[in-house]
Amino acid sequence: MKMRMSAEVVRARETGRPVVALESSIWCQGLPWPQNLEGARRVAQAVVSEGAVPAVLAVSDGEVRVGLEDDELAAWCESRDAVKMGMRDIGWVLARGIRGATTVSASVAICAAAGIEVFVTGGIGGVHLDTGGHDVSTDLAALAEHPVCVVSSGAKSVLDVDATLERLESLGVCVIGYGTDCFPVFYSPTSRWPVSVRLDDPAEVAAAWRAARATGLRQSMLVAHPVPEADAIDAALIDRWVSEALAEAALAQVKGKDVTPFLLGWLHRHSEGATLRANLSLVEANARLGARIAGALTAAGRSPSR
Repeated sequence: MKMRMSAEVVRARETGRPVVALESSIWCQGLPWPQNLEGARRVAQAVVSEGAVPAVLAVSDGEVRVGLEDDELAAWCESRDAVKMGMRDIGWVLARGIRGATTVSASVAICAAAGIEVFVTGGIGGVHLDTGGHDVSTDLAALAEHPVCVVSSGAKSVLDVDATLERLESLGVCVIGYGTDCFPVFYSPTSRWPVSVRLDDPAEVAAAWRAARATGLRQSMLVAHPVPEADAIDAALIDRWVSEALAEAALAQVKGKDVTPFLLGWLHRHSEGATLRANLSLVEANARLGARIAGALTAAGRSPSR
């Protein structure tokens, strides 16, 4: 895999500074312009404010990019011409020399290849509603196959959370509630689903991650971090909106990987921007936590960008 790291990421690796990986699909497909660029900069700054180096992941001109410069990120956010790229798509996107924006699965695979242990996102994909468990995001396979500490606000609200958590358990992916006893569902910090373990300090998460890696386990560790209360949305309201959005998606014959962007856009319009505010808030909070975990790993003598 041909890989090019930004100058800042290279310096971080040379000096032992922690690196936090960030996906690019959320900015290129998930959020509208110019809020996507504003959000991308906010999230990058959140990582920097905690002493770590942000590395937005992408594919361009036949090579994997680990870290985009600000002007490059701005161009990607405005043009929106990148392919939404999962783990399975990395090969052909590289071969064609086109732009690919990384989802969670592609990002996790790239992190493992690049030696970056901490990755931050908004919410993971999972088992989709009303599909009998047949429509399953590649995110779950990636979490099962690659050792990366993934910080997210649980699973996206448009999923079958019961089935998603059962699949994660079957795949051997440890789900940790950070500061919470229940599994958050993206816009909502609380739910009826308990987590198997709760940790309340980045150093505890780092210690759990080091211990898991020392055993030779290959799965990721999912750190579920609730959306900040100030920007949270009532779960019952989200459920109603998701049901209405899914009905419209079915009428419009939206399928496959196009469903999530359709639903996110629908929710943004019908919530009068509340879901966008929550989305940006939770990603920024996750970025801060991810940077603290990466810092704890580095302080303990194990660099996340080894």
